[in-house]
Amino acid sequence: MEKQFLLKKEDIKSLIKLGFSCIVSDRITVDEKKIGYMYRENPTSEFDTGWRFFAGDEDEQYIDNPNNFEIYELNTICNYDQDVIPYLMKPAGTKLERSDKEFKEVND
Repeated sequence: MEKQFLLKKEDIKSLIKLGFSCIVSDRITVDEKKIGYMYRENPTSEFDTGWRFFAGDEDEQYIDNPNNFEIYELNTICNYDQDVIPYLMKPAGTKLERSDKEFKEVND
């Protein structure tokens, strides 16, 4: 079954100049959830920002299924949730959780 994304290609505006990729849960792009948890790891390629975005309600079974995630340009995800923009320059190792419209750093 083909995924039905919330935003269409023509709906995407240029919000940031970072064109590199990130990994995003379908809970955001398909199920219309806000980003609730995001973290940045060391990039896996020259095109990867290292950012990973989740709604925050994904269980282990959901996360273990790679079909529930897609790779996007970072700008595309900013169109889904502009609240993440102020945090995008944070370094690898950063973990953030939504608290209303702001994100707070969390430790494991």
